[in-house]
Amino acid sequence: MRTKIASGVATLALISVSSLSAQEATRPTITNENIANITEPLGGKPSAGAKPSVAEFAYQVAYQRAFEAVIWSLPAVAAYGFHRGAMDIGAKDNTILSWSQPAKPNAELLTANNQSPYILSQTDLRNGAVVIEVPAATEKASLYGQIVDHWQITIADVGPSGLDQGKGGKFLLTPPGYKGPVPAGHTEVKSPSYRVTFGIRSVKGPNATTEDAVAYARTFKMYFLDDPKPTQFIDPTNIRFSTLPFYDERYFEDLYAIVSVENPNPRDKVMTGMLASLGIEKGKPYNPDAKTKQAMRQGAIDAYFYLLQRFIHPDASNIWWKGKHWYDGLFSDANREFRYETDAMIELDNRADRYFTGVNYPQKLPKLPATQYLFALADKDGNELQAGKAYSFVMPARVPVKQFWSLIIYDLETFAFIYTPQQRPGLSSFDLPNMKKNADGSTTLYFGPTAPEGLESNWIPTSGKRPLPTVRIYGGTEEFWDRSWQMPDVELVK
Repeated sequence: MRTKIASGVATLALISVSSLSAQEATRPTITNENIANITEPLGGKPSAGAKPSVAEFAYQVAYQRAFEAVIWSLPAVAAYGFHRGAMDIGAKDNTILSWSQPAKPNAELLTANNQSPYILSQTDLRNGAVVIEVPAATEKASLYGQIVDHWQITIADVGPSGLDQGKGGKFLLTPPGYKGPVPAGHTEVKSPSYRVTFGIRSVKGPNATTEDAVAYARTFKMYFLDDPKPTQFIDPTNIRFSTLPFYDERYFEDLYAIVSVENPNPRDKVMTGMLASLGIEKGKPYNPDAKTKQAMRQGAIDAYFYLLQRFIHPDASNIWWKGKHWYDGLFSDANREFRYETDAMIELDNRADRYFTGVNYPQKLPKLPATQYLFALADKDGNELQAGKAYSFVMPARVPVKQFWSLIIYDLETFAFIYTPQQRPGLSSFDLPNMKKNADGSTTLYFGPTAPEGLESNWIPTSGKRPLPTVRIYGGTEEFWDRSWQMPDVELVK
């Protein structure tokens, strides 16, 4: 309330209780008659008898800020995992990792595919603008993938559904504030960050082989504009490629590696201020004490379980078919993008949900996206899928896809492939010639700890892990997208 000055004495204007909010109406009314009896101010400290809930505030504050830092930074840390993983296997800036076969469990990636060979790379634009020469699509292979900034926001889609529209070309990646030349014939892609990564799949054509897709991938070129050295390739097919976030104190080592290089967005300065209290600050060494590390560790652990709980119990609006238990694995923000930024806020939880399970999403979802993922989080009876149990899934005889479908079983705890002696994380329409089919032309696929007798070719091993069945649709037709075609639910094998 405003203070009215009259005759040198401060008095309080009286307002009818009926005009106050419910909260204000509970406050005591102060009148001139009882001012002389006041012994304490209103507010300024907790209510009488209140006690702190913790004894050690420094630890509690560090824990709270660490927890929220994980939720806030997950897209950036997951993207940094590509950089860290590449450095660990000897790659340098502009080295291209090109798999000679589809990825196996030693490719420790979030919800990776096991059908199309990957092409991954990273660079640091502090060292100069970078040229990426993208090959044009052919009958034997085409591309699907994204070039992303350090927040994992796509700055260029690649391939027939991307910036080049399948025609190929030269992309010039330029750093923040770049004022240099853009040579003729190059398309400038401005990056808001210094570190840039890309993840692209070489998708083989209907009559092509994996070898064709790999040979096509090796026609990529990547080099600094001012130092066009020949592109170096590494084949990680038989190398452990570790990119997953570490949900312990190591998470914050990766976060420091990001903050120490990149410039903060104005929207993030409140959070970077909080990170400074954890010893994560640009231009300063990172050396948290043991107590802070303990708080960081517990904050990361709790953030992981919080996000896992949100994933296992998703919003019902993400159900793909009413009455079924398949969930949309490619949900976007309200603008069909993956920024989760509105005029009023950053949707922190929704953004973390998205990047908890996967990486490198398109710039914007078109009406008919090039690919779609569907997660099964329960069986046909609505029971959550359990570790150590066997399940089956029937893929109908006719699937409305232009390219292919696949069923991959991820580890629900890591969202990565499951390590098994068979190294078989999934099966797809490419495997149909080797699988046993049902009389109606459909195919029953099995997943669990052991193969059903006589049906080994239809089985995906799970090694006792809690399974996350994921159907991936590549080139879905209108019948898939209007949802007139449906798949049955996963069933528990009795």
